[in-house]
Amino acid sequence: MSTLTGTGADTGGPTAAKPRGGIARSVADSLVVTRRNLIRMTRIPEMVIFGLVQPVMFVVLFSYVFGGSMSVGGNTDPEVYRNFLMAGIFAQTVTFATAGAGAGIADDMHKGLVDRFRSLPMARGAVLTGRTLADLVQTALTVVVLAIVGVLVGWRIHNGFLKALGAFALLLLLGYAFSWIGALIGLTVRTPEAATSGGLIWLFPVTFVSNAFVDPGMMASWIRPIAEWNPFSATVQAARELFGNPGVVRSDAWPMQHPVWASVLWSLLIIVVFRTLSVRKYRSAAA
Repeated sequence: MSTLTGTGADTGGPTAAKPRGGIARSVADSLVVTRRNLIRMTRIPEMVIFGLVQPVMFVVLFSYVFGGSMSVGGNTDPEVYRNFLMAGIFAQTVTFATAGAGAGIADDMHKGLVDRFRSLPMARGAVLTGRTLADLVQTALTVVVLAIVGVLVGWRIHNGFLKALGAFALLLLLGYAFSWIGALIGLTVRTPEAATSGGLIWLFPVTFVSNAFVDPGMMASWIRPIAEWNPFSATVQAARELFGNPGVVRSDAWPMQHPVWASVLWSLLIIVVFRTLSVRKYRSAAA
């Protein structure tokens, strides 16, 4: 009569499998999905190219079309405005990536990719985390190109390399936070086209009712507090301080007094809230 031999799991031999914990599994699965999305981006280079063209156009248009008519602290020198402008353009660029994140997730939903991932033994939140991380990598590439263009039009940093890195880190953190808003929009709408429209329509008031392009002190009295407490404005203000660029507007609003802390806190709050809502929406859609 034959006897059953012990498996590696029974004997503690080399074939014993060690199950990963929940966090380790989620991280590993998220990185796999991130790699998948990055490979997909390289196979559709026009996505990256178009993502680079738009912010470059904004830099050129605002610098050479509007720059001569803008005043920064009473100074109408176009070069001063270009240095004032760049932090706002950087912030606008990282947040406008939200529309792409939402459209990508909506496209995956529309094509039934959710059903394919649901059949795999993977963490549910990994699909969304992987997508947002891949978008963050693309956004970082766009910021590098945009910084080069900024230098070409006369933008300079004045507070050293390390503080400039800190400014870019805050900008990318804001972009990553906003990508979770895009993820929620992409999970909510039915088509990629609707996700693109829904991802942009709310971004225009967020970016323009801010200190990105003009001094909030020039705005109507009722709208100035909105601009000063705007998470977008906090990051722009922090970036200007760290870059050492002109136009660091002082006000009594706490985010403008402590822009670095305000930027970090706003971004982390947005990530916590919208990641929770997005994962919950994804689970209900995949149920």
